[in-house]
Amino acid sequence: MQTYYLAVDIGASSGRHILGRLQDGKMVLEEIYRFENGMVHRDGKKLWDVEHLFAEIVNGMKQCKEQNKIPVSMAIDTWALDYVLLDEKDEVLGDTYGYRDSRTAGMEKELFRVIPEKELYYRTGIQKQTFNTIYQLMTVKKRTPELLEKAKTFLMLPDYFQFRLTGNKVSDYTNGTSTQLVHPVTKQWDDELLDMLGYPKEIFLPLSMPGTVVGTLTQEIQEKVGYDLTVVLCASHDTASAVMAVPVPKGRGLYISSGTWSLMGTEVEEAICTEESRLANFTNEGGYEYRFRYLKNIMGLWLIQSVRHELKDAYSFAELCDMAEQYEDFPSRIDVNDDVFLAPDSMIRAIQDYCKRTEQKVPEEIGELCAVIYHSLAKCYGKTAQEIEENTHQEYDCIYIIGGGSNAAYLNQLTADASGKKVYAGPAEATAIGNLIAQMMKQGEMKSLEEARKCVAESFELQEFEPKRRI
Repeated sequence: MQTYYLAVDIGASSGRHILGRLQDGKMVLEEIYRFENGMVHRDGKKLWDVEHLFAEIVNGMKQCKEQNKIPVSMAIDTWALDYVLLDEKDEVLGDTYGYRDSRTAGMEKELFRVIPEKELYYRTGIQKQTFNTIYQLMTVKKRTPELLEKAKTFLMLPDYFQFRLTGNKVSDYTNGTSTQLVHPVTKQWDDELLDMLGYPKEIFLPLSMPGTVVGTLTQEIQEKVGYDLTVVLCASHDTASAVMAVPVPKGRGLYISSGTWSLMGTEVEEAICTEESRLANFTNEGGYEYRFRYLKNIMGLWLIQSVRHELKDAYSFAELCDMAEQYEDFPSRIDVNDDVFLAPDSMIRAIQDYCKRTEQKVPEEIGELCAVIYHSLAKCYGKTAQEIEENTHQEYDCIYIIGGGSNAAYLNQLTADASGKKVYAGPAEATAIGNLIAQMMKQGEMKSLEEARKCVAESFELQEFEPKRRI
C-alpha cells in the first residue's frame, strides 16, 4: 500500500492539490486538482473570496476519494500577509482584503507616530512593505475600529482554512512572522508591540512550528469528502515551504523562490537586524526549525504576468522570452521594486511612463517591453546577491532558482550573467514539495531537513546555467 500525502498549495492566481509519495527513495508528485484564484474587485476593493477558496479545497479533497488515493495527512499553504478576524461565533468579520488593495496608503505615518521605523525593524527584523499585516491592522483600527473590538480570533488564511476543516485553531510560525508583529528572539507575538499599537493581543494564538498536528476532519467534512485524515501544519507561508525544498547546495548557495514575487536570500540561524539590512530592505522571515529566511522581496514575474494579461494571454511565457531575446540590446532598465508596479491599471503604460520619466528609451514593441522586464529583474538579482554577501560576510558560489519561474530559461541565463554565479533551476513545484516534506517528516519517512533536501536533489532534474558574460 502506498502512503500518500496531500499538499494544498494556493497561489494568488491559482490553487492546486498535489499528492506526494516516496517510491524507491524518491519523491513522486501527482497533481489531482487545479482551480482558479484571484482578487475579487468589489466596490473599489480588492478582496479574496474565502468561501470560494474553501469550497475548492474540499472539491480537490474529493478527488482523492474518486481516485482511491486516500492521503494520511494534508497541509495548506498560501501567500503571506492576509488574514481574517473571527467573532465570538467564529464568523468572519468584515471583508477579507488582498494585500494589493490600496487601503493601507498613508498608514505608515500613523504607525511611525507610535513606533519609529528604525525601532520597528530592530524588534521584528521584517522589511517595510506598506501592505504588511501590521499596516493592514492599523487601517482597521483607524477606519473600522468596531471590527477589532468584536474580534475574538486572528488567523492567517491557511490557519483559517484548516480551522474550517478540523474545528481547531492553530497558528503557524512561518506565516506569522510575515505580519511584522513577531519577535525574532522569542519567536512569538511581540506583546509589547501589540500593546503599543493598540491591537488586542488576546486574539493572537500561540505560534506553532510546521509538523504540529492541527486535528482530524470534522464529521461534516468527512461526509463531504468520504474519508478522514490528519491535518498537519506545513510552513504555511508558501515561500517558507519552497525554501524547504531547495536542493542540497554544491557549496554555499543563495536561493530565489521565483513566481509572482521573487524572494531572494539565504538561510541564517539568527536574524540580521542591522542598519545596513534595514536600509537595503532585507527581511528575516521565519523558516522551518526556527531558521530565518534572510531575503529581499522583489516584484518578480508579476511584471511579465501583467503584461501578458494585457495582451489577452495571446503569447506563452516561452514566446515572450523569445521576443525579449530578439531585443537583447534594448538599453532601458526599471527599478522593479518601485511602488508604481505594485498594482497599476496598465503595466505596459507604467513601464513606459517610468522610462519616459527617467529619460530612457521608451519600449514600444512587445519584445522591447519584455527585454526591459527580464534584464531589470536579472540586474536586481545580481545586486541583491552582492548585498547578501556584504551583509552576511560570506561568499556564495551558486544560486538555486525554485518555483514556477525556474522554467524561464532566458531569465535564468541572465541571472547567471548578472550575478557571475552558476545557476541551478528547479524544481518548479518547490512549494508543494516543501509542504509535503513537513508532512513526511511528521510521519517519520524523513529524518531531517538535510535528508529531505538530498531527496529533492535526487528526485527532480535541475537545469544548470553558467555565466557567459557580465551584464
